[in-house]
Amino acid sequence: MQSLRLPLLGLLLCTGAAACADRTSVPPPAAGAPARADVSLAPQLETIESRVPRNATLHSLLTRHIPSDLAGNVAAAARGVFDPRQLRADNPYRLVRSISDGILREFELQIDADRFLRIVVRQDDGGEVVPTAEVVPYKKETTVASITATIDGDTSSLIGALQGAGENVQLGIALAKIFEGDIDFASDIQRGDRFEILFEKILRDGEYAGYGEILGAVVENAGRRLTAIRFAGADGKAGYYDEKGRSLVRTFLRAPLDIAARITSGFNKRRLHPVLGTYRPHLAIDYGAPYGTKVVSVAEGTVVSAGWAGGGGKQVRIRHANGYESYYLHLSAFAPGIRPGARVSQGQMIGRVGATGTATGAHLDYRLKKNGQWINPLAEAGRMPSGDGIPAFRRAAFDAERENVLSRLVSKSPVYKADSPN
Repeated sequence: MQSLRLPLLGLLLCTGAAACADRTSVPPPAAGAPARADVSLAPQLETIESRVPRNATLHSLLTRHIPSDLAGNVAAAARGVFDPRQLRADNPYRLVRSISDGILREFELQIDADRFLRIVVRQDDGGEVVPTAEVVPYKKETTVASITATIDGDTSSLIGALQGAGENVQLGIALAKIFEGDIDFASDIQRGDRFEILFEKILRDGEYAGYGEILGAVVENAGRRLTAIRFAGADGKAGYYDEKGRSLVRTFLRAPLDIAARITSGFNKRRLHPVLGTYRPHLAIDYGAPYGTKVVSVAEGTVVSAGWAGGGGKQVRIRHANGYESYYLHLSAFAPGIRPGARVSQGQMIGRVGATGTATGAHLDYRLKKNGQWINPLAEAGRMPSGDGIPAFRRAAFDAERENVLSRLVSKSPVYKADSPN
């Protein structure tokens, strides 16, 4: 069990006047008398560390260790600062109690990654037990780290490469989100691809507690070098820009899922249908993804329809600027508010992966039209232009930040020069 790493109580206990008397007042043993053995006092308090069991309430948890009436008083005090419904199974807790009478002295419970509940029990002047409860934030620190990871014979995915470098899936998801306009991390990644990331890492008591922002990254993919620098644009909002100061936000995302999903069937004018057994055009990209995976809009637009589409099952159709329309088929559910006429933003959830209609299993069928004609979504995404650039009055600040970020990456990537080739 990961310890809460909270300070234990420092206690000095005396069991009577004799026990607390000055040692110098005790006469030495007479000459020749047998030496007395030291008196060993049993500890007066004990500390219990454990985890919240399934289906527990705060009261039932406390009654495992202290009398029921005291547990009721303590739980009542906690309700003043803590919603008992936030109690989560398997969260760690620590309890200090008296051995002699089972009276609670202190109780600490992890609420989430940011806070813990602390209850201290004292006696008032009349001898009544008075519990005091408070919710305390964990003390955290943010450090900046950099790593490099490579797709090789042992790893075939971004997530696997980052895990091999000692990081976890959340960093991979964040990196994929930054480059989603340029790379489909499920289909574009190849052996030999390399990733360098400069990122914030949040620590609690010296242990990992989450990630902050990715400050910069370099991805070498299929012979091309892609760079992301985090910087506040003209509107003051932070975004990601390439080495030339162009926004990484593209008109269309390369994939309509919030995870890297495997392409199970590509755009094909003559494909054997897995259910019907006949050859017919497959004017879509199929993504194999777990049932319920979030499906997002590839671009800003307006919902044209959200309903049943025969063999396509539950389908969302969205109209975008410049004659584009996107289709999302075989959904298991629609996102709240997704109805004809609704405006959606790029990356907004519109539904969840399912297997409705004519489908052999959970997957997403994603289609794209331009001026009424079906087109290959991946090929079209590759032709999308770069985003807006850094304005002139912010250019010097961006150049300084770019040099700072690139110099702190693992390989000390060379600083970009204005006359460098694309």
